[in-house]
Amino acid sequence: MSKQWVVVGGIVLGLIAGAIALALRGVPEGAEPGKRAPDFRAVDLATGDSVSLRPRYDGKVTLVNIWATWCVPCRTEMPAMQEAYAALKNRGFEIAAVSVDEGSADEVRKFVQQYGLTFDVLHDQSGRIQQLYRTTGVPESFLLDKSGVIVKRVIGAHDWNSAANRGQIERLLEAAGS
Repeated sequence: MSKQWVVVGGIVLGLIAGAIALALRGVPEGAEPGKRAPDFRAVDLATGDSVSLRPRYDGKVTLVNIWATWCVPCRTEMPAMQEAYAALKNRGFEIAAVSVDEGSADEVRKFVQQYGLTFDVLHDQSGRIQQLYRTTGVPESFLLDKSGVIVKRVIGAHDWNSAANRGQIERLLEAAGS
């Protein structure tokens, strides 16, 4: 009987230690409007370089779009993203479209070519960005102001070239001194 109590006591102590460690370390918050976007690294398909969100997009209004080539809603929203980017890129608007395809980057490159995308397309084969941003699926988008704070989170396909979205992006560009 005493061996059982030792085992139970060990389990209880382990659970208490785990709870204390989580409380001290904190649980990651993910990506929410009003908070600075989590930094991440992904491969830029145009250059093959590993890039980081902060150094690359600091000081720019940026749409971070998490997507995959097999995702039908992602295919639906890409043309509107390209139109918004083409209209606003000269004013400082950037798009970081992060593919979470698990396969090779070749499929993603074919997709980029097929849709004529000219904004930054990044590849996170590990899917780590989905954990950092606590996404529920793809597509999921985060509109960031110039200081990297999330001002809008959208789950699912979205018309980024609509008058309302273009207006919001333009206001962010103006407010940021563009």
